[in-house]
Amino acid sequence: MCGISGFLSSTPHDSTEELQMIALRMADTLRHRGPDDGGAWADPDAGVALSMRRLAILDTSPAGHQPMQSASGRYRMVFNGEIYNCEDLRRELLSEGFAFAFRGHSDTEVMLAAFEQWGIDKAVGCFNGMFAFALLDRHNRNLTLGRDRFGEKPLYYAIIGGNLRTVL
Repeated sequence: MCGISGFLSSTPHDSTEELQMIALRMADTLRHRGPDDGGAWADPDAGVALSMRRLAILDTSPAGHQPMQSASGRYRMVFNGEIYNCEDLRRELLSEGFAFAFRGHSDTEVMLAAFEQWGIDKAVGCFNGMFAFALLDRHNRNLTLGRDRFGEKPLYYAIIGGNLRTVL
């Protein structure tokens, strides 16, 4: 089990620290879902903050810490769940000549590599598992919320005062 949270604000914020503190408070409400690790990341220019609480099962090393950035820096993501075909996808990415070395062995890192290599729609279609994620494309300034096809890992969101907030 893990817990992800975050928000997309329609109003500008002055500091990364302000956004991170809000996101960390949101994640702290999920501490029971992820007692092993937690983190937050924010971009005040985009008005986005992502946070998570982690129950470390796969890749318990710091290489599995979230929110995680893709190797190129294009994407930031928080993820909850398990990708059952993670190792198959890792091998496929490597066989296609994926240019970046993997730092660890987490599902999150493989998902980020798949997003970079194949694009969001194709990558999500390849994921076999139970999952929910929030993915920020920093180049296109898009925030994508996604979950597994059966809703095994539900994703809740709300628009409050013109701001999108999500907690899983």
